[in-house]
Amino acid sequence: MSAGWSDERIARAGITAACDPGAPDLADLVTRMGAAEVWEALRQGPRQTAWSRRAATLDLAELVAQARRSDIRFLIPGDDEWPAGLEDLTRARVGGFGGPPIGLWVCGRARASELLDGSVAIVGARASSPYGDEVAMAMAHDLSRAGRCIVSGGAYGIDAHAHQGALAAQRPTVAFLACGLDRPYPVGNQSLFARILDHEGLLVSEFVPGSAPTKRAFLARNRLIAAASAATVIVEAAARSGARNTIAWAHACARPTLAVPGPVGSAMSVTPHRLIRDGEATLAADADDVLVVVEPLSQGPQLASGGNSRLLDAVPDELMAVREVLPGRGNVSLAEVASAAGRPVPQCLAALSRLEDLGLVAMTDDGLWRLVRPGLPSGGARR
Repeated sequence: MSAGWSDERIARAGITAACDPGAPDLADLVTRMGAAEVWEALRQGPRQTAWSRRAATLDLAELVAQARRSDIRFLIPGDDEWPAGLEDLTRARVGGFGGPPIGLWVCGRARASELLDGSVAIVGARASSPYGDEVAMAMAHDLSRAGRCIVSGGAYGIDAHAHQGALAAQRPTVAFLACGLDRPYPVGNQSLFARILDHEGLLVSEFVPGSAPTKRAFLARNRLIAAASAATVIVEAAARSGARNTIAWAHACARPTLAVPGPVGSAMSVTPHRLIRDGEATLAADADDVLVVVEPLSQGPQLASGGNSRLLDAVPDELMAVREVLPGRGNVSLAEVASAAGRPVPQCLAALSRLEDLGLVAMTDDGLWRLVRPGLPSGGARR
């Protein structure tokens, strides 16, 4: 069909065109049966389903040609630049959506895996206030200067100002869109999208070229923003906000979440304040507050090598306070750790993640946490 496109890649492209992204268990089905078999079943299946009707009428050769005309490439799992964080969507479910993407359409010269490794998502209201716009832009600027790529959704309001903050720092940024990349939405942000590409950033979407945005598309898109990033910050959001959905996905993917406090009388402060009050997000007043949560181990404590006691002595007290609530035997949930430690869930998750990197705790395949003795193997952990 197209030089350089394997049967697997072509089949996955067809599936992304025929099936609704974010459909629960679709990725599992492709993993179990193989993309080529699933695609053939869709093409040959009964026409009672919308997916089969789309598959039967799809011109894959034209789809590939359309992507090439727009300088859009198609990534699939196993590619060198496939974002590793997306695999955490395998078991995550929120509001009827779930599963990692079948493939990603990407526009831009940079490698997705490199930009998204350790990135920070900044999300919030479209109808943002000048206060929210200023905070989002300043935080994105400072995080970008600190080496953290900014991820957002390319929308008006907080999203756009987050991208602009990264661009003002002369750093790349990544926009996950809920539409085809040949017709990026919203139309009023065309110049922003062009600047993102000019600054070695990326536009990314699950949706094939030619796709128009829908409400379902935005909800599916939110899970990619959360999973692809190391942490998610919500700047402003009303009581009912799509940004709240992104936070739910970050929780489902065990990512730290942070919220920016705002004026108490502002409707745009409702969701961030509730998240902070309920211990679902850590308060973030500036980029430094975010960096404390996502700082890599290489910039963290240097562990002593002279025995177990010296190793533990080198661990900061705030991390040890979380480790010490884990039982000597058995596994416990994140919620149980937070309750025993008397600390917010996001703060405990950040501490457990750093302790796991240090080899002092381990997360099991079913998402529970257990103690690891220094110098002993952590069998049964993920990774």
